[in-house]
Amino acid sequence: MDLVLVLVIQVLFAMASLALISVGLAVIFGMMRVINLAHGEFLMLGGYSAIVANQHGINLWIAMLVVAPLVVGAIGVLVERTLIRFLYGRMIDTMLATWGLSLFLIGLITGIFGNTTVGISAPLGGMAIGNYRTSIYGLVVIAITAVLLVAIYLVLRHTRVGLLARGTMQNPNMAAALGLSPPKVYAVTFGVGAALSGLAGALIAPISGVFPTIGIAYIAKAFITVIGGGAAILSGTVTAAALFGAIQEVATYFTTPVFGVVITLAAAIVLIRLLPQGITGRFFKRWL
Repeated sequence: MDLVLVLVIQVLFAMASLALISVGLAVIFGMMRVINLAHGEFLMLGGYSAIVANQHGINLWIAMLVVAPLVVGAIGVLVERTLIRFLYGRMIDTMLATWGLSLFLIGLITGIFGNTTVGISAPLGGMAIGNYRTSIYGLVVIAITAVLLVAIYLVLRHTRVGLLARGTMQNPNMAAALGLSPPKVYAVTFGVGAALSGLAGALIAPISGVFPTIGIAYIAKAFITVIGGGAAILSGTVTAAALFGAIQEVATYFTTPVFGVVITLAAAIVLIRLLPQGITGRFFKRWL
């Protein structure tokens, strides 16, 4: 029974981690139709922001939950204003531009911090479950992810800000006719997506450490989750993260981490083959 409980916690953590690293990409791609190949580098910047802030005396939780999202969100707004705004509707150009941005950020951070792994110790320690131990921080990450997803849903569905954002993305000309500024809405939306990525990178930093190319390890998982989830931002991300996270963790338990990743990728290929429009293209169509 103790082993089952530990395994359940590990599966929940895998689901939460996958949802966490994907939700920022889901907001940018799902609402703005921008394929951001620098998403992994936004995660990386979030991790470095939290570590640097903590090294300068800022409380770790404030560094992860406040400083990292603000820093990466500001960078996201800057990127949208100086680069992305000129490329809307040009998908290939956007992909090339964000790929170039990805390479630039990797080179910049490597020049500043070097090509070494830096990290911070996971807070809170562990707790015993029978003969096994599990990380309390992992449970906190699960809780934070759940609260974050609920908060995003409430903002998008039940607030004026969320309504204006969704309306502008669907019909910018009508929004402009009603007195809104679509460019400002685009900048804020892209900044929010970047901030969510920065938060994810900061929360993962105590577990995996941070190095300049760490984004490569996450971007494929994030894109698979978003594409597998389909058009709906939250329900697609949550259902795909739950499915792929459970498959990877169970497969890892019975095989090895490498085979766990391979089996997850195979499952993603099968899912996209059977459901080309993603999970929410077939199910949860009316969900956000």
